[in-house]
Amino acid sequence: MSKTLKATSSVSYKDLLTTYLGPQWRRVLIMSILLLSGIGLQLVNPQLLRYFIDAATSNGNITVLVLTGALFIGLALLNQAITVASTYVSENVAWTATNQLRTDLLTHCLGLDMMFHKARTAGELIERIDGDVNTLSNFFSRSIVHLCGNTLLLIGIVLMLFLVDWRVGLVLGAFALIAFFLLLRLRNFAVPFWTANRQKGAEFFGFLGEQLAGTEDLRANGATHYVLWRFYLFLRQWLPVNWRADLAGYTMFLSSTIVFAIGNALAFVLGAYLWSQHVISLGTVYLIFSYTNLLSGPMQQIRTQLEELQKAGAGITRIQQLRQIQTAIRDGSGAVLPSGALSVKFRGVTFGYNAESAVLHDISINLAAGKVLGVLGRTGSGKTTLARLLLRLYDIQQGEILLGDVPIRSVRLRNLRQRIAMVTQDIQLFHATVRDNLTFFNPAIPDERILTVLDDLGLTSWYSSLARGLDTELGSDGEGLSAGEAQLLAFARVFLSDPGLVILDEASSRLDPATEQRIERAVNKLLTERTGIIIAHRLATVQRADDILVIENGRIVEYGTRANLTSNPQSRFYHLLQTGLEEILA
Repeated sequence: MSKTLKATSSVSYKDLLTTYLGPQWRRVLIMSILLLSGIGLQLVNPQLLRYFIDAATSNGNITVLVLTGALFIGLALLNQAITVASTYVSENVAWTATNQLRTDLLTHCLGLDMMFHKARTAGELIERIDGDVNTLSNFFSRSIVHLCGNTLLLIGIVLMLFLVDWRVGLVLGAFALIAFFLLLRLRNFAVPFWTANRQKGAEFFGFLGEQLAGTEDLRANGATHYVLWRFYLFLRQWLPVNWRADLAGYTMFLSSTIVFAIGNALAFVLGAYLWSQHVISLGTVYLIFSYTNLLSGPMQQIRTQLEELQKAGAGITRIQQLRQIQTAIRDGSGAVLPSGALSVKFRGVTFGYNAESAVLHDISINLAAGKVLGVLGRTGSGKTTLARLLLRLYDIQQGEILLGDVPIRSVRLRNLRQRIAMVTQDIQLFHATVRDNLTFFNPAIPDERILTVLDDLGLTSWYSSLARGLDTELGSDGEGLSAGEAQLLAFARVFLSDPGLVILDEASSRLDPATEQRIERAVNKLLTERTGIIIAHRLATVQRADDILVIENGRIVEYGTRANLTSNPQSRFYHLLQTGLEEILA
C-alpha cells in the first residue's frame, strides 16, 4: 500500500471514530472500564492457581486451599459477567454508530444528481449503504478498543513473566514482540482483495435487485432462462475474487497458528529447564504455561481484530469513495420565488446528458404566469428533458432558466422543488399509509385538508371503502388501486403541496376514456390560478393550453399561442390538427 493511501486510510479511520464514536464517549468509557477490569482478572487468576498447586504439593492448610479455590471460581464468574456486560455495551455502540453512518450515506446519495443514480443500480447502492457499513460493526464495537485492550493484556502478561524469572520474561517477551510485529506487517495484506470482493458483491446484488423488480415482465416474455444464465455468470466471476479474499484472510490465521505453536514450545522448554534446575516450583511451571496460553488468547484476538480491520478497511475505502462523490447540482444562494403562479422563461438553453451530444438546442420560451403551455413532439424529442431541467434534476450547459423572473440556479433546491409539482404516467407509491403516500410523510398537513382534496377529486367513494381510512396501508406496487385511482392520488399530492408550476408529463396516456374524463376534471381544478406545462401525444390533452410548443430532435419547430397557430394554415400545429396528432407524433 502506498504512503498516500496509508495516510488517507489513517485519516479515514480517525474521522469515522471521531464522528460516530465521539457522541457516545460515555458508553465507550464504560466499555473500556469493563475491558480493563476483565484484563486485570485474567492476570490474577493464574496467580491463584499457582498458589493453590504449591500449597497442595506442600501439604498446605485445607481451609486455605478451599478458600483459594472458591476465590478462583468467584473471580472466574465475575470475569464472565464482565464479558457479557462488555458485549452488551459494545453492541449498542456498534448499532448506534452504524445506523448513523447508514443515515448519513443515504442522505448523501439522495442529494447526488441524477447522473450518479443513472450510472448505478438500486441494488448496488443498497449494498454500498448497508453491506459495506455492516463490515464496520465490529470496527466500531470491538476492533479498536479490543485491539488496544489485548495489547495491554500482552504487556501485562510479559511483565508477570518477568516477575516469575527474568529469563522467562526475556525469551517470551521477545517472542511476543516478534510475533506482534509479524502480525502488524500482515495487517494491510488482504485489504485490496476484500475491496474487490465487496465490489463484486455490489454488482451482483445490483443485478439481482433489477431482475427481481422485473419478475412479471421476465416471466411473461419467457426470459427467466436468460436471467439464470446471467446469474450463473455473475457467480462464476465472483467465485475467484471471493476465493482470493478468503485466502488472503487465511494467511493471517496460518501465521498466528505457527506463532502459537512456537510459543508453546518455548514455554515447555523453559519450564522444564528451570524446574529441573530447582529454580521454580511446580506451581510456577504451571503459571508459565498458563500465561503462555493466556498469551495466545490476546494474540488470537489481535489477529481476529486485524482481520476485522482489514474487512473494515475495504468497507471504509468504498464508503470514503462514495462520500467523496460530489453532486454536479450546486444548491442556490437562497433567492426567493414569488408567491402564486410562476412565469417560465428559457433563454437560449442547450443541454446534453453528456458533453459530447446535446439533447436540447438553443431553446427559448416565455410562458406568462397563470398560462398553460402544451408541449408536443415525438418520443425522444426532448419533451421530458424540459421538465427535468425545471426541477434542476440536471443543470444546463448553456443559457438560463427563470421562474418568476428568478434564475433557478439561485434558488435553494428544496424551495425550488416545493414550488414545482410534476405528475407522470408512472405513479410511485410507497409501502405506507394513505396519509403518508399523499403527504410524502409530512406530518404538518392536517387530515381535514387531505379529506377535502380527496372530495374535490371525486375520491370520496374510494376513501369510504378503506377499512382504516387514512391509516390504511398501501402496497408499493399500488395493489388494490386502479390506474385512474392511482393517478388521482398523484393529483391529490399536487393539491396538497400547492405549487406555483404544475408539469403533467403524459399523465393520462395509459387511461381509458371514462377514467381520463375524471382526470380531466381534476386537471381543470389543478391548473386554476397556476402555471401549467402539459407534455402530451394526444390532441385532446392540449386543448386547454394557451401556448403550443412543438419540438423535434431537441429543437423548436414551432412556438406560439394556440389561437394563432390553430388559425394559421401554414403552421405545423394546424397541420397536426388536420391530419391527426396521434399519427404524426407516435
